[in-house]
Amino acid sequence: MSKVEEFEELRPLLFSIAYRILGSVGEAEDAVQETWLRFDRSATRPTSAKAFLSAAVTRISIDVLRSARMRREAYVGPWFPEPLLSDPYLDPARSVELADSVSIAALLLLERLSPLERAVFVLREVFAFGFDEVAAAVGRSEAACRQLVVRARRHMEAGRPRFTADREERQELATRFFDALRDGDVGGLQDLLAADVQLVGDGGGKAPQLAKAVTGAENVARLLGTVFPLMSRIDVTFEPHEINGQPGAIFRDRHGKVLHTLALDVHDGQIQTIRAVINPDKLGHIGALADAWAIDREVKQARRQPN
Repeated sequence: MSKVEEFEELRPLLFSIAYRILGSVGEAEDAVQETWLRFDRSATRPTSAKAFLSAAVTRISIDVLRSARMRREAYVGPWFPEPLLSDPYLDPARSVELADSVSIAALLLLERLSPLERAVFVLREVFAFGFDEVAAAVGRSEAACRQLVVRARRHMEAGRPRFTADREERQELATRFFDALRDGDVGGLQDLLAADVQLVGDGGGKAPQLAKAVTGAENVARLLGTVFPLMSRIDVTFEPHEINGQPGAIFRDRHGKVLHTLALDVHDGQIQTIRAVINPDKLGHIGALADAWAIDREVKQARRQPN
């Protein structure tokens, strides 16, 4: 097998590792590309291409995350990961862990960890690397990696919700939610929302966004049930689509350009959090981008006009 073939066979795994460490599609793709360059420049073939490439992409991702942390501290408003429409790495034996680890909620929990803790947790807990492999990848002893995993686990478990929903339940609830949204059914929306539900948007100061999170079933239902009918009047549409392994949708303007994504966090039979990614810098990998500011002006104009 050639170097190119070895690399391409492992590319899905490398991207999936990098994305979970970085929370950014673009940065993960860049990390994978840099990994290829290092592999291509290596004078000798490593005994294990997987070990060499996994270590390389992990170390590159740790370095990128350390510099990204400073930018995220100055970020305008809430920071969310870039939406991931599908995870390229598939492992039927670990499908549950893989799906859970890529959810927006899980990635936000990973943000609490140091870059090294995050990398070790991803390699060990998500991809089931042996501690010897983890240690080689991050340049630490096995004992140190075990301690890092214990600390990371503690942080992650403290932030996880007590109640979860299976895939079928989430999908059924999401179908009802998007049907009610399409119809502007405020009561129908409210029935699906947890009492303390939050609607939060990530615009990064580069797109119209909520001044602050909207909290409470009645407030969120009223806002969604009012705004989307106005958006539909100017031909904004949405297509249900998994976002980071969770139910969600991609919203588009009349020309089919991407306006934003919406992801639903479902637990205990109710929608607990609704997260919108509106920042255009995080949406370019999905497709051509809509002018969110122009859409905002049109919505405001539609609000002033009678039906």
